[in-house]
Amino acid sequence: MEKLFDSIPRIEGEHILLDRLTSSDIPGLEELAGDETVYRYLPTFLYERQTDDLKKVVDGLYGELFRNKESLILGVFEKPERRFCGLAEFYGFKDSIRKTCIGYRLLRKCWGKGIATETVGLMIDWLFSRTDTEIVTASTMPANTASARVLEKNGFIRTARDVPEDWGFPEPTPADKWFR
Repeated sequence: MEKLFDSIPRIEGEHILLDRLTSSDIPGLEELAGDETVYRYLPTFLYERQTDDLKKVVDGLYGELFRNKESLILGVFEKPERRFCGLAEFYGFKDSIRKTCIGYRLLRKCWGKGIATETVGLMIDWLFSRTDTEIVTASTMPANTASARVLEKNGFIRTARDVPEDWGFPEPTPADKWFR
């Protein structure tokens, strides 16, 4: 069993591939980061939105953030052509209790196609079968019913509703907490 940050995985499913981002994925990442509709239910401080230099973002993903065990962000790609669909993130790693948080965001044109559901399933399967993670959590804004449904389909249970959380907005953001 390995720990979450021992290596950068390549996780392959039936229709989806989770893999490290490269500079060739920057156009898709630009489309994602520039779409306010995608980010309406997400924290304001996500890494890909902190700078306009997305090459620097891609280069930084597998450097300091990874080494410091802050986050592991993989691209979500549709097979077989490796079409960029979004990001899958592992973060909030707590080695002492073997807990990992997950998050995901997809291009709007990839919504409603089962891509998020398969992505979360791949993330969960990999965490439980290949790492020593025992607890997986996620957070959603209460209005994000589509994301809540993705979590439910993957066996998550909502453990708290409308918990005030700092997502970078002027006021605390109500969030639902999920556990698997």
